[in-house]
Order: sequence, then structure tokens, then C-alpha cells
Amino acid sequence: MTNPVHHIELWTTDLHASAASFDWLFPLLGWQAQHDPNWPRGRTWTHPSGAYVVLEESPAITGPHDRMRAGLNHLALRAKDRTLLDELQRQCSRHGWTELFADKYPHAGGPEHTALFLENSEGFEVEIVIE
Repeated sequence: MTNPVHHIELWTTDLHASAASFDWLFPLLGWQAQHDPNWPRGRTWTHPSGAYVVLEESPAITGPHDRMRAGLNHLALRAKDRTLLDELQRQCSRHGWTELFADKYPHAGGPEHTALFLENSEGFEVEIVIE
């Protein structure tokens, strides 16, 4: 087994607003959009490894996403190199993302950890890591 993750599903209260930020970010990290036009409440991005992320506006949602409560805090994804990480940092604000811990970029996770931390308008956090 080369990738132990099958898929991750995120629920959103506003698919249109959240999907736009992910539609920009995921392809730059190598994930391909696999949106089904017959499923207007969801979007899917697939990684070459076979893992995929689903974003769904579900009628079963009981409240807004809050990464500071129990549950998912953030997704940590890999970028191919520092050049891409720097480009994502420069462009993120034009695509619905706010940089977290900007004063510590690119080592907000510690001196040996190179990453960019982003949050979209709905509060989903993505940590983009260079290893």
C-alpha cells in the first residue's frame, strides 16, 4: 500500500465560497478536480496517489466549521519545493486564503519544519509542507 489515505470529506455551509479557494490551491499541489456536474452540493479533488478530498454542502450540518473545536483542525499537504511554497504565499490572498503565522514564515512549525499555513473564509486551515 503506497498511500494509506482513501479520502477525506469536509463539510461546508457555503460550497460556492469554499470551493473557489480549494479550486485554486489543490491543482497547484498536484490534485485534479473531479467535479461531478450531477452533484451540485459537492466537489472532489484527486491526488495521483489515489487519495481524494471531498467538499460537500450537506443538509445534515448542524453548525459552522470551527477548527478550534474537537474534530478536524487542518489538512497537511505536501508541496514539491520551496519555490512553489513561496509562490503560494504570494498569491494566496487573491484566491480566498489568509496566511496564518506570517511573521514566522516559513518556519512557523519550528526551525526544522518548512511550511505555509493558510486559512480560507470558512475557517478551513491547510498546512503546506516541504520535506
